[in-house]
Amino acid sequence: MASHTTNEIHDIDVVTAQSFLPQKSFADLFPPFLARKVVSEMISTFLLVFVTCGAAALSKSNTGLVSQLGASVAGGLIVTVMIYAVGHISGAHMNPAVTLAFAVSRHFPWIQVPFYWVAQISGALVASFVLREVLHPITNLGTTTPGDTAMKALVMEIVVTFCMMFVTSAVATDTKAVGELAGLAVGSSVCITSILAGPISGGSMNPARTLGPAVASRNYDSLWVYFIGPVLGTLSGSFSYNFIRMNDHNNKLQSQGSSSTQKMSSFKLRRLQSQEMANSPNYDNV
Repeated sequence: MASHTTNEIHDIDVVTAQSFLPQKSFADLFPPFLARKVVSEMISTFLLVFVTCGAAALSKSNTGLVSQLGASVAGGLIVTVMIYAVGHISGAHMNPAVTLAFAVSRHFPWIQVPFYWVAQISGALVASFVLREVLHPITNLGTTTPGDTAMKALVMEIVVTFCMMFVTSAVATDTKAVGELAGLAVGSSVCITSILAGPISGGSMNPARTLGPAVASRNYDSLWVYFIGPVLGTLSGSFSYNFIRMNDHNNKLQSQGSSSTQKMSSFKLRRLQSQEMANSPNYDNV
């Protein structure tokens, strides 16, 4: 869950892919805007959990208020909105598993990972306890639990989180992707996969989104599924896209092909211009 040209991935002027190496200065590892990034993550995760868990809680309490489809759409839309709102500040990860995957794939500095995790978990916990007061007497605050067996839920969480992270890696880390549609692409993937995963695993794809309502509801059923599943899904999704990504050699070959095409077009254009000048009535006077 990240935008296409954000300083959450590149920290353009401060952090690079090698930012965790010892030779970096303190300012490189802890940039001045880190506090703003952390607050951004806390707010965006708060709103993500508040909307998704609130819609899920109302849906389970009374489908006449919010349908299961409506709850899935709400989850996808809030992800889209948050990416466009704060993606340029923190990247709008809103997910500890996504932050971990970016760090492992060297698109995010390891030293900042704990700060993001604290912000994300704190935002999820606060949102869940606020929901508990707002939605009282509803006790199930959108907690994600297996619809059948824990193993089926685990497999589903791995697959749907893989899909989400695969799309996120494409639009957030690859300059050749259509970055302007990053929010729409990631939000749509969350919406689509949660519609499928809802009846089986709850479609969490996010350890913080599961942990918050679990603590507020005091329901810890198969909590391990929603820690292991999203982590495996995000790591495999990130590695898979990095494997198929256009590397420098392929980019060079592609640019050479484009250059040849441009030269041919340029030659044709010059020939046409010469023909037009030859046929022009004023050409003989030149």
